[in-house]
Amino acid sequence: MKWIKTLVFSAFWLLIALLSAALLSVAGAALYFAPGLPDVRQLQDFELHTPLRVFTRDGKLIGEFGEERRMAVSYDEIPEDFIEALLAAEDAAFFEHRGVDPRGLARAAVELVSSGGDIQSGGSTITMQVARNYLLTLDRTFTRKIREILLALQMERILTKEEIFELYVNKIFLGNRAYGIAAAAEVYYNKPLEELTLAQKAMIAGLPKAPSSFNPLANPERSLIRRNWILYRMRQLGNIDQATYEAAVQEPVSARRHVAQIEVDADYVSEMARQYAVERFGEEAYTGGYRIHTTLDSDLQPYARQALARGLIDYDTRHGWRGAEESDIPSSIAEAQERTERRGLEEELAESPEIMETARQAAERSQTRVEGVEGDVSNWLRVLERTPGFGPLQPAIVVASEGREMRVLARGGELVTLNWDGLSWARAYRSPRARGPEPGSASEIASRGDLVRILQREDGSWRLSQRPDAEGSIVVMEPDTGAILALQGGFSFNASKFNRAVQAQRQSGSIFKPFVFLAALDTGLMTASSVVNDAPVVMHDGSSLWRPVNSSGDFLGPTRLRVALARSRNLVTIRILQTLGLENTIQYLEGFGFASSRLPRGLSLALGSADLTPLEMTNAYAVLANGGHRVSPWFIERVSRGSDENVLDEARPAIVCRDCDEGQTEVVIDGRTYDIAPRVADPTAVYILRDMLRDVIESGTGRAALSLNRNDVVGKTGTTNDQRDGWFAGYNSDLVVTVWIGKDNNESIAEYGGNAALPIWIDFMGNALNGRAEASPATPSGLVRARVDEQTGRRLADGQPGGISEIFHPNYLPDMEPRRVEREVEQHSGSQGTGSYEAIF
Repeated sequence: MKWIKTLVFSAFWLLIALLSAALLSVAGAALYFAPGLPDVRQLQDFELHTPLRVFTRDGKLIGEFGEERRMAVSYDEIPEDFIEALLAAEDAAFFEHRGVDPRGLARAAVELVSSGGDIQSGGSTITMQVARNYLLTLDRTFTRKIREILLALQMERILTKEEIFELYVNKIFLGNRAYGIAAAAEVYYNKPLEELTLAQKAMIAGLPKAPSSFNPLANPERSLIRRNWILYRMRQLGNIDQATYEAAVQEPVSARRHVAQIEVDADYVSEMARQYAVERFGEEAYTGGYRIHTTLDSDLQPYARQALARGLIDYDTRHGWRGAEESDIPSSIAEAQERTERRGLEEELAESPEIMETARQAAERSQTRVEGVEGDVSNWLRVLERTPGFGPLQPAIVVASEGREMRVLARGGELVTLNWDGLSWARAYRSPRARGPEPGSASEIASRGDLVRILQREDGSWRLSQRPDAEGSIVVMEPDTGAILALQGGFSFNASKFNRAVQAQRQSGSIFKPFVFLAALDTGLMTASSVVNDAPVVMHDGSSLWRPVNSSGDFLGPTRLRVALARSRNLVTIRILQTLGLENTIQYLEGFGFASSRLPRGLSLALGSADLTPLEMTNAYAVLANGGHRVSPWFIERVSRGSDENVLDEARPAIVCRDCDEGQTEVVIDGRTYDIAPRVADPTAVYILRDMLRDVIESGTGRAALSLNRNDVVGKTGTTNDQRDGWFAGYNSDLVVTVWIGKDNNESIAEYGGNAALPIWIDFMGNALNGRAEASPATPSGLVRARVDEQTGRRLADGQPGGISEIFHPNYLPDMEPRRVEREVEQHSGSQGTGSYEAIF
């Protein structure tokens, strides 16, 4: 018996010694690691990484930037059964322990011994995971585990369980850029937390352990096992009953990848906002939860984007078919694998013939068949999935071209038939001004395995299309404020991120002429009825001679300004600039936002030879539309952080104030103070120019705009040398819109602005102004209307017959036309050749 007592006594002291050693080790570890531990209190002020989001002025999402997608929730917002699912999956004793689970640590210790210092599963509680995710690195080592334990113990003393759990559910990575359970609910199910089913909650609860291996998108079969295990645990823990369990485990996988729901397609403006945010906030722009509200109108932006896309497609259709994007694409993955370039795979393939054989077998097991298509189309579907759409154009692969019909495979395995009315346009492109003959059959256009583009028409049918060879832009501005209401910088942001609206400096052509005409009206040197000779002119330009001509190639002789502007006469505009003086005119043009350093010092300025962006031209036309006040373009209304109420920056643009007193510089509207936009042009001169521009629509180069059936719209066409650029700029009192079309390589588009750009402007304005009352400026006080001689432009007295009506500034009236006598009186009096009363009396 004595030896038994000795054994028990020895065992007791051995246990005491071991426990003491353990306590001493823990204490030693605490003393050793404590100085280098992060301050747990910083978690109370921790800000989650939240992406940059960009919105329209009415709060519709147009862009999101940042690697991490987050949506923070408070503990009270988490459904109870979601909490139970997460605890069942990760830490059932979370609300009982003090931050560390001894059983989990024992399991980790066993792994530590068996793995030689590398811990595989960890045995971490939720508190320990929060410590690791927020304050530590993610390496799996013994020292990190000790630091994790110590931090967890500190956290439990400082934070409540609810605070720790809230930090956990908002930080954890759950795959597909989703950080936190609310973001995961949106990414996988496109729902808020409270609308998820129990099975969906359990699916998300299974992701923290292995977001890739248990991902319902990448590994649905593995994710089902993990989900149903969590549901089993919930039943065992008494969280759900048998009936609820049986219903939940039978629910199929319903996860799909849902990207951020962009509500308005405005990629070019969204990118402008991103660039601004990075300049303003640096790399923190992507994580700081910044929210940018732009000036974009969510109704007008889609009209602008669609009008530009339609116009460019129509232009491209007129100029011919340039062929398939790719040819002879193998239909199956097995066939594609056979054609794969072996370079770079030498080491793998040299290892064993089995490598290639097993890869071939895997490819054959990937067969996919589509009803109506012969053979395996697995590679075609993969190619279509990775090929981006360009605006309304979708990729498709030709299945068969037979007679006058073509069958193509579209995304999602849809088989589409293109009839001859959707193919016959495809005459071969030869040059901007030449096409081949009309094709006789579908096989002359494209063959099996060719990658093409298709476009769905309004009646639901499809037609063959292609990415347009020309590009374009449209800018829509609010005249009284300069706010950008819509902007599209190209056919498709996916196709080209170059923003032509703000970056492309192109010659403006004849849309620049109204500013030269306005300078003449504003200074009083000329009136709308002034006559200028439309005749050839030869000028010295350095060592060469410049012989400008009209686009029509003819000359009208003496021409009134109104007629010259409506018919866009080049020679008249040059002579106006000569009369005004180049430097005086350039100084005047600065008031419209044109930088004098970018305006050429030559008479070619009159014809729009300055390289200017569509945004600059739109801003200049805004001055015409608002009656002569200089405004500046802007597109960011306010910047906030975290919520819309936490405003960091708010725009204060200079705006037009028609009711303000002369000399007033500020005005208060809705409690906000704005600068008053300065006047840079006489309102009567601007009104007269607007009336002249109406003639462009009524009888000039913009007659197609009469289809709008509105009297309040005016504008000007523009075309540059060799038809490299086509423009139309126009406005009413509510909107100013500029459309440009051209090629990035500066090749000719072989069309005038009235053919290429004007239809896009009409398309947009038809939608934008639909249902709106006409918006024209009030007639300026003192405006004079008088009859003038159609040939001389001089005023006619009341007794003089004929003439046409014209409007004038009261301070700048033309001379009176001398009274003339009838031919019979001249012959009777013997005063032939004088034509005046003075010759008789």
